[in-house]
Amino acid sequence: MAEYTAEDIADHYRGLILSGRVGAGDRLPTVRQTARDLGVAVGTAAKAYRSLEAERMIVTRGAAGTRVAEQPSVLPGELLTHVRQAVDRALSSTVSEDDLLNAVRAVWAEQDQPDQSSTERAP
Repeated sequence: MAEYTAEDIADHYRGLILSGRVGAGDRLPTVRQTARDLGVAVGTAAKAYRSLEAERMIVTRGAAGTRVAEQPSVLPGELLTHVRQAVDRALSSTVSEDDLLNAVRAVWAEQDQPDQSSTERAP
């Protein structure tokens, strides 16, 4: 059984929100339910939810429960389409999730340093 950290849990829900799989106003499981489902301590799940609240991605309101914020940050539609296409292509080939994510990070880093020539960039 995998051990999940608060960061792992926050990343999971952040991904669902950014991808549009859960939208504004959608209710998330309670902290206790998340802890039960993932086999983690309640405090670990609560830390993940606090992190998402600090980012203003979710709001918790007593009896109303925890919901996705009304104005969550989401990827623009066209960008989300490209992300889904890249994942679909990776799934239909031998490219692993880690390899795809590492490639995205490398391209991101490359774009973050536009003034360097290709020979000066790290491999």
